Amino acid sequence: MKKSNISIFVPHIGCPHQCSFCNQNTITGQTKAPTPQDVADTVETALRSNKNNTFEYEIAFFGGSFTAIDRAYMLSLLEAAYPYVKSGKATGIRISTRPDFIDEEVLVLLKKYGVTSIELGAQNMNDKVLAANMRGHTAEDVRNASALIKKKGFDLGLQMMTDLYTSTRGLDFATAREFAKLKPKTVRIYPTVVLKDTYLAKLYESGKYKPCPLKKTIALCADLVEFFESHDIEVIRVGLHASEEIKNNMLAGGYHECLGELVISKMMFNRITQLPPGEHQVFINERSISKLLGNKKSNLAALEEAGYKLDIRYNNALKPNELRIV
Repeated sequence: MKKSNISIFVPHIGCPHQCSFCNQNTITGQTKAPTPQDVADTVETALRSNKNNTFEYEIAFFGGSFTAIDRAYMLSLLEAAYPYVKSGKATGIRISTRPDFIDEEVLVLLKKYGVTSIELGAQNMNDKVLAANMRGHTAEDVRNASALIKKKGFDLGLQMMTDLYTSTRGLDFATAREFAKLKPKTVRIYPTVVLKDTYLAKLYESGKYKPCPLKKTIALCADLVEFFESHDIEVIRVGLHASEEIKNNMLAGGYHECLGELVISKMMFNRITQLPPGEHQVFINERSISKLLGNKKSNLAALEEAGYKLDIRYNNALKPNELRIV
């Protein structure tokens, strides 16, 4: 059975800070805060569409700092979602929040209402980078919150942003190494996108912030995914979800509608080029062939130019995105 999220977006209302990159209305595509009835309606709609029990659902509250919103409102949303967990119609509840809004008291409440996974918007583990982007928390806050979340029996997820203002490739990798020490179950990687009406937009327009070109963003993310996977950490998302709001409000940055697929394609290219040029048999799940070939067969062309001759064969017993090279 496939796993899927029933996503409910809770906009910026919970966040006490306006970070350099943040325009939450653009990111979530909504300004209205959901009501408990909205939660129930969203879940019921998803359940009705799952007639053949194709999906195993997790209810996910995204878009804001869930534990920073008004406590009564937070509980009302959880009370609307929890019956679906209790009845077995959902496997659990996932939330995203800030590391400085996690303590023992709130974790007890979250556990009571069926929350199973907590994602922290850590973004970077360098205090100077965090301060430059007006995050309002420190790397130590991330460490402390992560330890407490795991101690209380929740699955830990960490979210990082690459190419933040004043960050570098080296600092982004240092963040990845710090994440690995915290042993999260999952990670999301979000390359920085410059959105209108943000502090970062002002920095960009004044020339003080120069975003990383997309090609370098893809290469960096490919290396980061390889790093996390080598530490048994699942990368569940690369890049912001595609939306008209982002398209219409983006000024620059590491955004592409198919960024995740481009990153996987780059990873496959890297794995092949670790071997010497020549003839190689490559076994791949048929569903992943477009990623191996690359956008407009760019991987294939670059490999042929570098002296690689591939005999591509399908093996659908392999996992999606898995390669076996002989």
